[in-house]
Amino acid sequence: MIPAAASSFAQLRGNMASTRETSVSSTQKVVVIMPAYNAAKTLRMTYTELPHDRVDLVLLVDDGSSDATVEIARQLNLELFIHNRNYGYGANQKTCYTEALKADADIVVMVHPDYQYDPTCLPQIIEPIERGEADVVLGSRLMSVSPVTQGMPWWKYVGNRLLTKVENAAFGLHLSEYHTGYRAFSREVLETINFQMNADGFIFDQEVIAQIVDARFRVAEVSVPTRYFPEASSASFIDSSRYGLGILWLVVRYGLHRSHLLRQNKFQSLKRRYSKVERSSTGPHEDH
Repeated sequence: MIPAAASSFAQLRGNMASTRETSVSSTQKVVVIMPAYNAAKTLRMTYTELPHDRVDLVLLVDDGSSDATVEIARQLNLELFIHNRNYGYGANQKTCYTEALKADADIVVMVHPDYQYDPTCLPQIIEPIERGEADVVLGSRLMSVSPVTQGMPWWKYVGNRLLTKVENAAFGLHLSEYHTGYRAFSREVLETINFQMNADGFIFDQEVIAQIVDARFRVAEVSVPTRYFPEASSASFIDSSRYGLGILWLVVRYGLHRSHLLRQNKFQSLKRRYSKVERSSTGPHEDH
């Protein structure tokens, strides 16, 4: 089933490669983070297809998997961190970003190890950041070929479109989607936003977007193909519904924050609360 899913994207990759601009040479350190949970069946394929000439370090955080994810990560010699139990998708990302910053990353790219997003698209994902044209880049599934034809359930597609319209109105952006797991961040973004204050569950992704918008970082998106097959992680209808309601509540809270009716520390940047005053080069002044 997995090879068939992979082969269905060969033509899409070819089309993307034929229109791809010459890649930008970069001295910036690129760290790929993989938030993993029971990804043993797809981790090796995802890692193998990464463009390793553009990646300096691959870091995986295992969130209490019960399969062979950790064993395979060790075989691949990944930078590996293991949670002592399952804490949730958002908690996994918190560890990922914290450790990526410790590793001196200049650009951090989240690549899910479930092989749903095409790892070979990484150069296009990071290019706007390398060029200095964006601070955050989202890999969008909705910019070109309909993801329904690629296996996305129709109800998930409809929900994605409706929630994206709501979020565009709330955040003042014009994105094609917000709910992608293929994301790249500059170091400055992760050092500025309060991602440690976010939820440990799936709503973490959208709380990060709200923080990025409030800090006025530049957001770009790049079209990426995706695939849906049994081994790829996909939330159920009930879980997706809860997630959707959580996003609506987040939008309400952010609206109250932005209108100054109920300011929330979560959406504010601690780093931007203060600025450094340079010391005088002439030394201390004496009073006479």
